Amino acid sequence: MPEGPELHLASHFVNEACRELVFGGCVEKSPVSRNPEVPFESSAYSISALARGKELRLTLSPLPGAQPHREPLALVFRFGMTGSFQLVPSDALPPHAHLRFYTAPPGPRLALCFVDIRRFGRWDLGGEWQPGRGPCVLLEYEQFRENVLRNLADKAFDRPICEALLDQRFFNGIGNYLRAEILYRLRIPPFEKARTVLEALQQRRPSPELTLSQKIRAKLQNPDLLELCHSVPKEVVQLGGKGYGSESGEEDFAAFRAWLQCYSTPGMSSLRDRHGRTIWFQGDPGPLAPKGGKSRKKKSQEAQQGPEDRVEGSSWPCVFSTQDPPSPNKAPSRTRRAQRGLPKQTTAQVPEGTSLQQDPEVPPVPDKGKRRRRPATSGRHRTRKIKADTPSLEPEGTSAS
Repeated sequence: MPEGPELHLASHFVNEACRELVFGGCVEKSPVSRNPEVPFESSAYSISALARGKELRLTLSPLPGAQPHREPLALVFRFGMTGSFQLVPSDALPPHAHLRFYTAPPGPRLALCFVDIRRFGRWDLGGEWQPGRGPCVLLEYEQFRENVLRNLADKAFDRPICEALLDQRFFNGIGNYLRAEILYRLRIPPFEKARTVLEALQQRRPSPELTLSQKIRAKLQNPDLLELCHSVPKEVVQLGGKGYGSESGEEDFAAFRAWLQCYSTPGMSSLRDRHGRTIWFQGDPGPLAPKGGKSRKKKSQEAQQGPEDRVEGSSWPCVFSTQDPPSPNKAPSRTRRAQRGLPKQTTAQVPEGTSLQQDPEVPPVPDKGKRRRRPATSGRHRTRKIKADTPSLEPEGTSAS
């Protein structure tokens, strides 16, 4: 799932790929996308990108003399679970290319595409960052740190630290794999109270007798949680490669997989948090661990994924894969469906809407209650809503972060 480093890599990819290109004509939107139309047309314009936390701003700038005369237009993207940008020949568009920008003649016609298999990604016109998001953990570290420590009275910090780390009002850019890696390095139990972990940092002051180089060395040798929220994403960016989407080769993926120390790695335990997201950790989960939650250990890379992994779509962050993840629930066999008179299994539609107070790329899992299975002889079944994108059906998603 794209997190801060992946959005940063995406902006770098767009800037590098489009640096020498001139785009022209209208912007095309796929008819199945529920995002807004992009009312932009120019005979010649350039494209540039800037990332901030879990958002990316794309700016379309008309070149001198372009017709019709108009002002630049900016769009802000949130990638959801599977969003990415690809540059491809215009006659070989990838499936699920929901927004397309075409190059102008002469030369081979190319298309910069926003590709989103699950359709959880969103774009907004105007170029404004989403209100309420905190400073970027990668590019605005000092403001990010101040914003967290100044607001520790907020009720978000009554929650376990693993849940607080997904609150984009304070940790803009941190997602599921990053929170696991950060907490693991500091040996902080994921279900320790967030305020307990962070209050100690308010009193942390370097000795005035230390030189600047000594202060830097001390930070590198003994970083605190907020410093790791900055430095760990930087490590992912520095791995290099394209980092996400179908262009990411096995070499890029192998480098990322080798970098992981905790997330979905052998020997680590896992639990679901309040939002149904899987947190990976080692040792004691902490005093706020969910009651009745059973910790599971990952035995090997090839071991079959459990239900909580399938909720998130993959054992690995899916920014490195364009394949649709398996459904969280095992579908009944064809024989059983025929006996019950059920329609052929398809993917259910997920209602829209989410909040910044969790990492919102994944639809939340209900906290309480289990459905009772109705007897097969009742003859009553609820109709499941479906919406077609292409021949392969996919769920509608929540508003992505």
